[in-house]
Amino acid sequence: MIVVLDTNVLVSGLINPRGNPGGIVDLLRAGELCLAADERILREYADVLRRPRLAPYFAGTEVKHILEYVQGNSERIVPTRRITGLPGSADAPFLEVALAADALLVTGNTKHFPARQRHGVRVESPAVFMSRFEL
Repeated sequence: MIVVLDTNVLVSGLINPRGNPGGIVDLLRAGELCLAADERILREYADVLRRPRLAPYFAGTEVKHILEYVQGNSERIVPTRRITGLPGSADAPFLEVALAADALLVTGNTKHFPARQRHGVRVESPAVFMSRFEL
């Protein structure tokens, strides 16, 4: 399954492996999910993971290794459509990549992606997404 992960899901999953975002990160590591991204998304992941307030969660070169893993294990997508009108302009790349990749977008901020502006992209919270994997 191809997914686009909002930065909040990736970071939350790396910080807390026991929650739903942590389960999503585990599925990525196990190869059960294919991460779709473009350069803007990868840049945002890097910018956020390098923020000083997150330093206590990642030791030494851990951020470097995380970013290398994400970059090496993601499918690079070139969006063909620009999306405007979302509540936050920084959210557009995630929806654009999901649209181009025919992928599911997983975000902790579903309200940032109003149904009328999703262009047919399925947007789910981590809890809804992980509910399909529960036994």
